[in-house]
Amino acid sequence: MRLIGLTGSIGSGKSTVAQLLRALGVTVLDADEYAREGALVLKSEICQAFPEACAGGEVNRAALGRLVFNDPAARRRLEALLHPYVRRRMQEETEKARQAGHRLVVQDIPLLFEAGREADFAGVLVVAAPTALRKARVMARSGLSEAEFEARDQSQLPQEEKLRRATWVIWNDADLDTLQKRVEAWYREVAG
Repeated sequence: MRLIGLTGSIGSGKSTVAQLLRALGVTVLDADEYAREGALVLKSEICQAFPEACAGGEVNRAALGRLVFNDPAARRRLEALLHPYVRRRMQEETEKARQAGHRLVVQDIPLLFEAGREADFAGVLVVAAPTALRKARVMARSGLSEAEFEARDQSQLPQEEKLRRATWVIWNDADLDTLQKRVEAWYREVAG
């Protein structure tokens, strides 16, 4: 089985590429999905660490996001809680795919390079787009302000560094049909 890491900066189109890969029959595991799951499983620990982001014992994801994307120390505390859970779940699901005979598994991990995970993969696919386009996408889809986009973008490794470390790059700077063709070409190359 070939294990590939998928990453990219905020608004680059990682989720769209993941959907296109799933449509091609690729097993794609989403770290954000396991982080949301982990936030539920670990909500008492999160509320203890971040009481200002909780109400009635429930985590307010928007409040938590504002807090951790503006405070690097808070972000590291949250990552220390969530990352071990996410990594364990990804390993479990990767092993299930291996046992089921899947030839290709892609792990979609927004902070792949930041977490030092590139050595875990046969290669890393980076989805990239111009910063102005990424900003416009994020602001349109999530309602974040320009300042909130900038804070989140700056909390990650710069796109240029991700491109330097990538095994493969798919540029998402055109329409969906163009992106789909690029994803299909990458898949043919990798799945061979």
